[in-house]
Amino acid sequence: MSEVAGLPPEAEPDAAGAAEASATRPALFAPLTIRGLEIRNRIWVPPLCQYSVTARDGVPNDWHLVHLGAMAAGGAGLVIAEATAVSPEGRISDHDTGLWNDAQAEAWARIVRFIRSQGAAAGIQLAHAGRKASTWPEPLRRAGSQPLDEGGWPTVSASAVAFRGLREPLALDEAGILEVIAQFRAAARRARDAGFDLVEVHAAHGYLVHQFLSPLSNLREDHWGGSLENRARLLLEIVRAVREELGDDVPVLVRFSATDWAEGGWDAEQTAIVAEWAAGAGADFFDISTGGLVADARIPVGPGYQVEFAEAVGVRAGVAVSAVGRITDPEHAERLVAAGAVDAVMFGKAMMRDPHYALRAAHVLGHDDAAAWPPQYRRARPELNDGEW
Repeated sequence: MSEVAGLPPEAEPDAAGAAEASATRPALFAPLTIRGLEIRNRIWVPPLCQYSVTARDGVPNDWHLVHLGAMAAGGAGLVIAEATAVSPEGRISDHDTGLWNDAQAEAWARIVRFIRSQGAAAGIQLAHAGRKASTWPEPLRRAGSQPLDEGGWPTVSASAVAFRGLREPLALDEAGILEVIAQFRAAARRARDAGFDLVEVHAAHGYLVHQFLSPLSNLREDHWGGSLENRARLLLEIVRAVREELGDDVPVLVRFSATDWAEGGWDAEQTAIVAEWAAGAGADFFDISTGGLVADARIPVGPGYQVEFAEAVGVRAGVAVSAVGRITDPEHAERLVAAGAVDAVMFGKAMMRDPHYALRAAHVLGHDDAAAWPPQYRRARPELNDGEW
């Protein structure tokens, strides 16, 4: 056995032991490398909108530090910050975070440093809400648009078609579309400078990019609408711009809604085609969800109800994908990754209920990953306490 640089012979890794550990390690806890980033496991935190009443002017604060930091300390492999607007008018509500100025980037940098200090990778989802912007934040419990005279603002979209209960948006002209692309580019630059390990482009849940993708909301007759290629143009231009800003080593993810759950709308087949195009434009990984474009869509919600869409997109497009949506059982998630159905699993509400979900999942799956525990908490490991969680 040859020496490992910097280590005496007696400290060299035991190759046989490492191979044995790898063979017995659950698939959910195998590291995953995307470009220059190694993520320690396949238990990931999706973007979770907080509508924090103290997030003024798009600046994240102590709530975001504790919220995201707890999940990183709890063993998650990747923690993706909530849908973060690339412009003031791109916010869902006036209590949402942004990344259109340097003050916001500086506030995010503090949070990123803590996430990374806990061994997790830090990601951020860049977004523009389009026609679903300027709404009342969830904690205020009001539905519909926020009135202009109470702090709301005009909204934009692919076409002047309103989402039910919200104001009619202005259809973006060519200059407005190019400005949106430039805003995503600038936000990606700030994300890189803040230290984020990866960037996710939000093309799902009925927000602006999804509004361009779906024929139900994009009624344009120019080169930004009509054919699938034209409807996908905004996303592809954003991906190219983000890739240029991030360079070759930083991963780019795209979140898709793989179906509108509505006749004549966006579907899995179109998602797979555009995912393949997006991969060619510089995207590396695809976060597959569903819905959000149509207010009255009937969605058959149940455990893992969106997995089939993630698997279909992965197979048809030949790309890496994650699944999300009512996956709460570690053994269920382990089966999905072990079978190769998906490459990672996003745990949203499960993580909000238990920020240490990843550590608990390791225990359930018989994986004693002591290094994933914060040193301050290691004496609480089940393995040191009669095996009890």
